[in-house]
Amino acid sequence: MESKTARLTILVDPRKKKLFEDICAEHDITPSQVVRKLMRQYIFENAGERKLPDWLKAPK
Repeated sequence: MESKTARLTILVDPRKKKLFEDICAEHDITPSQVVRKLMRQYIFENAGERKLPDWLKAPK
């Protein structure tokens, strides 16, 4: 697991943000957790031949 954090700022449509936050709340998960999960998924699917660091590799 990552030990440090960095801020990522994105601009989104306010209506889409509200809907996203509402759905996250219904699933008892934070928007940040969802974005981190999506980032990991995107990396795994698009890393190609890159060697991924051990801390990022999916648990078996």
